[in-house]
Parts: sequence; structure tokens; C-alpha cells
Amino acid sequence: MDGLLIFLRYCLKDGFDYKKGIALSHKKWYNTEVSKTVHKRVFITGVAGFLGSHLADAFIKKGWHVAGCDSLIGGYLDNVPEKVEFYQYDCTYLNSMRKILKGIDIVYHCAATAYEGFSVFSPHIVTKNIVDATVTVITAAIQNNVKRFVLCSSMARYGTNEVPFTEDMAPKPQDPYGIGKYATELMLRNLSETHGMEYVIAVPHNIIGPRQKYDDPYRNVASIMINLMLRKRQPIIYGDGQQKRCFSFVQDDISILEELGTSEAAVGEVVNIGPDKEFVTINQLAEVLARLLKFKLKPRYYPDRPNEVKFANCSADKARRLFGYNPTCDLETGLSEMISWIMSRGTKPFKYHLDIEIVNDKTPKTWKNKLF
Repeated sequence: MDGLLIFLRYCLKDGFDYKKGIALSHKKWYNTEVSKTVHKRVFITGVAGFLGSHLADAFIKKGWHVAGCDSLIGGYLDNVPEKVEFYQYDCTYLNSMRKILKGIDIVYHCAATAYEGFSVFSPHIVTKNIVDATVTVITAAIQNNVKRFVLCSSMARYGTNEVPFTEDMAPKPQDPYGIGKYATELMLRNLSETHGMEYVIAVPHNIIGPRQKYDDPYRNVASIMINLMLRKRQPIIYGDGQQKRCFSFVQDDISILEELGTSEAAVGEVVNIGPDKEFVTINQLAEVLARLLKFKLKPRYYPDRPNEVKFANCSADKARRLFGYNPTCDLETGLSEMISWIMSRGTKPFKYHLDIEIVNDKTPKTWKNKLF
């Protein structure tokens, strides 16, 4: 009834011209009043994960209805915010995804088995949970007339391009994970353009912060090092440790991800998300953590992992230009927050929860012999 009264008020104000006034008045009414009073609905895959759970918090604060799913392969159940309509579903099941995406306005696909190095030795499980899962969610979104689909891709799409990586570079993925991520981008673009769904491709990279899984031996170098050092064990470094990365604090990524779901400027774009300063080596990362933890550092070095990209750093110029991107958290502050969070939860032994599918002389001994 309130909505009808608002509508009539606008009609009367515009002179109630049936051919022009009603259409104009309804547009004004919808854009100003309904958008304020009707809960918008966002769905987040991987909502028990690190990025997905923080994104859910942000939309809950905006007053949106937030739903999400997670298979709990790579997340913690207690990451899921209380107000989320949660489903413990696997993204590879089309019927399930079709059911839970009914009435959704925007989908953020954050779920992924984000195992770049591990994908070289377990390509089946990584591809299933990257390519198959993503295509399933895209299909269900189109079936439910979702307005916009935001795909969280990966810096792995750029591979061995010259740094800093820019969005106009031709992708050169070097491992099954990166290949799979780029394949999902192509599928999203093709299906969205065919069926009329808006899409955006986000490229977050090396995100760190509270809620990141830290008992997983296959990924998350900063979390692994913190867990090891807190357990009075030396960090493990592959190769000479001179690989260079930029690390992005999670809250600096969330504001841009919100924009990608709502801004017209984002439609059809690929956008790098993450800082392009503090380009540090893995050795330097270990040194900063050791200083923060007052830990006597003597890293254990193991041979390079096959296909690992030596230098990986994305330009943030496009995000700055389109959305005024301005990271506020430096590396040391972000790592300090991670340390505090892990200490509050307590350290954990590492869980080898995924099988190595290809075991040979190239498979890292750290995984074969469970050295973490």
C-alpha cells in the first residue's frame, strides 16, 4: 500500500499524463523509493571461504539479503556470517544451484579450489572445481534470470607476461589452475553475451587477512608460514625464495568487489584488484613475519615447483581510474592482523585433505612426505 501511495503521488506531481506521466512517474518511483525499500538479493559461492565471507559481511551491512553456498573443501563453517542464508551445497550440482539461485539479483562466484601449484599434480579435482563448477553456476544464474554475474578469476591468467600485469594483456596461463580460470572467463563472456546477463571479471591476487585457511599445506604462503612459526617450526620455501609477489589485504579488495556488482562502469570489464606496491620476495615475506613474531628464522629450502611463475604483480591503474581504488593497509599491518586472528583461534596441524593425483619425481617432497 505504501508503494502504491508513493506511485500515485508521483503521478499527480507529473500532471498524470497517461502517455508520458505514468511511465515517467513509475520510473521515478521505482528508482528512488522501491530501490530503497526492497531488499536486493546477492548470492555468494564459497561463502564459508576467506574472500566470500568478508564479501557477505559487506553486503549485510548494506542491508542486502545475502545467500550463499560452500562445500567446505577450503573454508571454515564459522566464517559464515550469522545473517547469511547458507547452503552446504557443491557448485557442480546444477539442480541444486538452480534451486537456490531463484530470485537472486547478483551472483559473486568466489568458490574455487585455488591451488595453483597443486594443480600441476592434481589437475582433475582442480579442474572439476574450477571449470565444471563455474559453468554450472553460470548456467543456473542464466536459468534464473540473474541480472549480473561477477566472476572472481585469478592473477594466474597472466602467467609469464611482463610485470606489472595489465588487463589488456593476452593471458598466458602456465598451469592447470590458470588455464581453468581463463577458460571460465571465456565461458562466462560467451554465455552472458548470448543470453543477456551482465558480467564482470574480477582478478583479485594474493589476498591475505583473517579467516584465510591456515592448516592447508597446498596454498596460502603467508598463512602457512604463520602457522608453522607459531608452532615453533621453520617455514618452507621453494626454490631460492626470490619469487616476487604483491600481497593484498582483504578489506582493500572488498570495496572494489562491491562496486563490480553494482556499477554500470564495471559491466563487461576485466579488473585487477590488489595493490601494485610493496613488491616483495618470498624471502622478504618470511623475514617480515619472523620479525613480527620474534622468531629466529632459518628457512628450509626445497626445489622449485614446476611451472611456478617467478614474478607476479598486477597493475591497479584501471581500478584507480574507474573506481578510485586506494589501498589503505600495508603489508606489515595486514600480516599483523593475520597473526592476531590465527593466535586467537589457535594453531592447527596441517591437513592433507586432498589426494595427489600424479606422484612422480617432480612432485614436491613436502607433499609426498607430508613435511608441513
